[in-house]
Order: sequence, then C-alpha cells, then structure tokens
Amino acid sequence: MMKNMNSMMKQAQNLQKKMMKTQAELAKKTVEASSGGGMVKVIANGGQKIESIIFEKEIIDPDDIEMLQDLVLAAVNDALNKSQEMVSAEMGKLTGGLNIPGL
Repeated sequence: MMKNMNSMMKQAQNLQKKMMKTQAELAKKTVEASSGGGMVKVIANGGQKIESIIFEKEIIDPDDIEMLQDLVLAAVNDALNKSQEMVSAEMGKLTGGLNIPGL
C-alpha cells in the first residue's frame, strides 16, 4: 500500500513539473484574432495576456468611435477564447483528457 502511495506521489510530482513547463512554453506561444474583415487584429499569448492590438488606418473614424470599440472588443474576446482553447488542448495532452479543476 505504501509503495503504491509513493508511486502515485512521484507521478503527481512529475505531472506537476510537466504542467509548469508547458505553462511556461504556452506563455511564449501566441494566437491572433481579427474583426472588421481584418481591420482590427489582436494577438494574445497562452498566459491569457494581450500582446498587441493593430488597427488598419481606414478603420479609424472619429465620427464612429462606437464601431471601433465594438471591433476591438470582439477581437480581444476572440483572441482570449483562442488562447484558452490552446491552453486547454495542451493541458489535455498532459492530463490524458482528465478535467482537473484549476487548470
């Protein structure tokens, strides 16, 4: 029984090390999302942080700020969703598809 417990603890520690390494690697990977037919582009990393927002000149209209705000919001939300999907896919490879709370 004790041998089994030690084995399980070692496996858990190895999994934790792999997960930490994967999280560090994911923070370096990026995803891109766009809205307005590519007029607004947002790049996010696997750490759920926005790295950049790029506007095409034509989209900037001082008389229609609301449209620009909507396009930015849509692109940011899409980028964060793609980032979360990337993280879930990579973590799922490590956990064998198990849903571990907090990951």
